[in-house]
Amino acid sequence: MISPQDERWDGRLWGALTVLCAVVFLDALDVSMVGVALPSIQADLGLSTSTLQWIVSGYVLGYGGLLLLGGRTADLLGRRRVFLVALALFAVASLLGGLVDDGALLIAARFIKGISAAFTAPAALSIITTTFAEGPARNRALSIFTACGASGFSLGLVLSGFLTELGWRWTFLMPVPVAIIALVAGLKLLPRHSGEERATGGYDLFGAATITLSMLLFVFSVVQAPEAGWGSLSTIAGLAGAVALLALFVAVELRIRHPLVRLSILRSGPLVRANLGLVILFGSYVGFQFVAMQYFQNLLGWSALHTALAFLPAGLLVAVTSTKMGDLADRFGTPKLIVIGSASLAAGYAVFLGAGENPSLATMVIPGMVLLGIAFALSFPSLNIQATNGVADDEQGLASGLLNTSGQVGGALVLAIVAAVATADGGAVTMEAIRSSFAVCAALALVGLGIAITGLVTRSRPATEEAERAEVLERI
Repeated sequence: MISPQDERWDGRLWGALTVLCAVVFLDALDVSMVGVALPSIQADLGLSTSTLQWIVSGYVLGYGGLLLLGGRTADLLGRRRVFLVALALFAVASLLGGLVDDGALLIAARFIKGISAAFTAPAALSIITTTFAEGPARNRALSIFTACGASGFSLGLVLSGFLTELGWRWTFLMPVPVAIIALVAGLKLLPRHSGEERATGGYDLFGAATITLSMLLFVFSVVQAPEAGWGSLSTIAGLAGAVALLALFVAVELRIRHPLVRLSILRSGPLVRANLGLVILFGSYVGFQFVAMQYFQNLLGWSALHTALAFLPAGLLVAVTSTKMGDLADRFGTPKLIVIGSASLAAGYAVFLGAGENPSLATMVIPGMVLLGIAFALSFPSLNIQATNGVADDEQGLASGLLNTSGQVGGALVLAIVAAVATADGGAVTMEAIRSSFAVCAALALVGLGIAITGLVTRSRPATEEAERAEVLERI
């Protein structure tokens, strides 16, 4: 492990970090890149609107439903092994997605890609947190890592606009060679100790089954709710079933000797706030992205490329500044950065409340996107650092899985709510509905700001049992 005082990283270490960053970039890219290509996919394959949404939702379902299982599997079976196998699956699914001519097969490929990302994302993050010691070294590595993830998500829309002009299949095929190169490089560069230092104990199969089914059922019910109706029997039954499975999971974890999730980890205030913060940050932005696409393309008549360029300021800002967040976290602490980022997020959405028939690039689009870029650059790395600090090495995959699950579940939930608001007027997206949807995003951001502020005034309990014992000894 690289110690906090060791500031010199050799070429092999930089190479390993580059592999991990490339894969998280691809994972994030895949979440956002398909958005601009959807109209072309629909026209080419003759898909209905309800079928089309599953090209996005299928990925979210696989990703959000299996993240906790993916994180704990990395802890138990070896992070390096899980990462490389899942990356190979990602490459195969990407290739299939770019070649199929059937909507159902395309959705299946997206679901498989989501599953693979559910294993690569927490495995990659836990490899970093077990390779770099807590402190400046880890903060630096995490700021670079999360910058790539945030950049992939932000620039995915921009890149998709260019690729869609060539043909929507390129949005699926482009990641294939990158994934293959990363796989080959990972076999040579990733530290083998990340696959050998595993958590002790048995594998909680029943806990894994109940939490996975609960997450799958929850995400599926939320995604279906705008079409089926929030008050429909299918939606209510699905959400009730998800809650029942979650309650069963908690009951099992409290009694089993080697739980999938040590529930006492949730006593950590910083970890809980980080997870809630990512629910709001990622969830609100996914909802904003959906509404902005409707606004720019359907109401204003912008092209895919024009729409993509509107998101460019945010993407560039994240890509350029996020790598410096580790230094800022060392100097000011993550709570302060998260507060500033949350305030910037709320301000960015507030700018778009003035959406109209002739939006000004100078006073609305560019300032709003810059504020959202600042929010992501400050908040995303800080939330990742905060969620994993103080967590034992054998639970880093668990902490990473929890954080990524929060982001994906937040994305599915807020997207469903925003989509329902945007189409409330008989299914037609109107300017009034667009502004109402932006207002929902702004309101959520204000809630996130309130949660972030509590982190400045609340002293939380340590995340690990060892840290708790150390604190007691200090008091004595």
